[in-house]
Amino acid sequence: MITPAAHAPTVPRGVRLGYGVGSFCTATFAAVPGLLLLYYMTNFLAVPAWLAGAIVAAPKVWDLVINPLVGRWSDRTRSRLGPRRPWMLAGALTLPLAFVAVFAGPPLRGLPAALYVGACFLLAATAYALFEVPYKAMPAEMTEDYHERTSLLQWRMVFIGAATAISGILAPSIVNSQGENGTLGSYRLMAVTIAVIMFAAMLGSFFGTARAPMTGAPEPDGGRLWEQFKAVRRNRAFIWLLALSSTQMLAVSMMLAAAPYFAAYTVGNPKATTTLFAVLVGPMLLTMPIWVWLSKRFDKRGAMVLAAMIYAGGTALAVATPVLGPIYAHLTLLLVGAGIAGVQLLQFSMLADVVAVDAAVTGKRRAGVFTGLWTAIESGIASFGALFFGTVLSIGGFIESDPSRPVTQPDTAVTAVLLGQTVVPSVIILLSVFMTLKYRLPRDVPWTDQASTTRPAMP
Repeated sequence: MITPAAHAPTVPRGVRLGYGVGSFCTATFAAVPGLLLLYYMTNFLAVPAWLAGAIVAAPKVWDLVINPLVGRWSDRTRSRLGPRRPWMLAGALTLPLAFVAVFAGPPLRGLPAALYVGACFLLAATAYALFEVPYKAMPAEMTEDYHERTSLLQWRMVFIGAATAISGILAPSIVNSQGENGTLGSYRLMAVTIAVIMFAAMLGSFFGTARAPMTGAPEPDGGRLWEQFKAVRRNRAFIWLLALSSTQMLAVSMMLAAAPYFAAYTVGNPKATTTLFAVLVGPMLLTMPIWVWLSKRFDKRGAMVLAAMIYAGGTALAVATPVLGPIYAHLTLLLVGAGIAGVQLLQFSMLADVVAVDAAVTGKRRAGVFTGLWTAIESGIASFGALFFGTVLSIGGFIESDPSRPVTQPDTAVTAVLLGQTVVPSVIILLSVFMTLKYRLPRDVPWTDQASTTRPAMP
């Protein structure tokens, strides 16, 4: 039985809100390119599907370099603003501009357009790392209590649900406001709107976490980056958690990339992207307290298995959409939304547990290195979802186009869209269930009294 740490402080409500609002940025930046960028490139810039998928994925390789570096820099930062917040401010000042540039390029087509988008997306990914990595490192340092971290991150997930609404409802609505399939001008208007929202969210989180507690205050790890990587690699709990979360992220990102195609070619209405995301967001917001309760009742690992099974089931059921129609497709997404809510909440809560235990055992501050590696691999996997789906489209014979040259897709391409949205992600998410069963949560201890004498159990 895992019990809360003794005398663990409760994170103030204002800090919870201030921290949670930052998820408007992290969730929106993760979702909008995943949802719209591939479609924008194949249907507006005449970029072949395989190349568009590769362009979305390629800049993420850079994350494997920049994210751990940002994490290490924030670990070692000594500032009156704290070790994390100066980097969050730097991201707030640079990401919105880079994001607008991705969708506001010169009139290019084909390969030149792909290269331009790839370069701007690389800059945006760099700016995003400045905010995201230190932001995700903070929960492990705010409280020593095992269940308090889940409660804290529940607030973050509420904002993620709201951000998902922005990504899945507002962004496509702006795109489609100037025609059923959108225009280049509507994509640029969408980019500016989303950039303003992200800027406000990042500044809100920067100021809102000014009084965030930093429990334990371990010393920065003075070792070399490679030595820190080796220490992280030896943490089996972190490696297992990273593997299962990456599998889940691959399924989620593939569904995001497939959504506009699913709406256009399976449901038969491009504007259905908005309503599909609307029914996805509702369960994410409403079921969050239930997942917090389930994590206490069955522990986090058991709740994670249940969430992944619900997600996989809803995704698999959607394969019958061509037979049962659009209303049925929306109903299946109610299940998917409930599953995603649990999966994402428990991912980050379990990551905070691992990081906090490492700090308690070693006395070293390296949350940034952990979250840097986590976010680098997570964002890389997310981009591979678009690459995987683009490959599925190419195998199905999907024909790229632009508004001046509309085409009729072959039946094989329409089938590829359906399978890429339903069966393939369902199989991927089921793999994470088996991986979750191999994971063992570290045992929570009252670290303020026992950290020097008790080593939490690892798998």
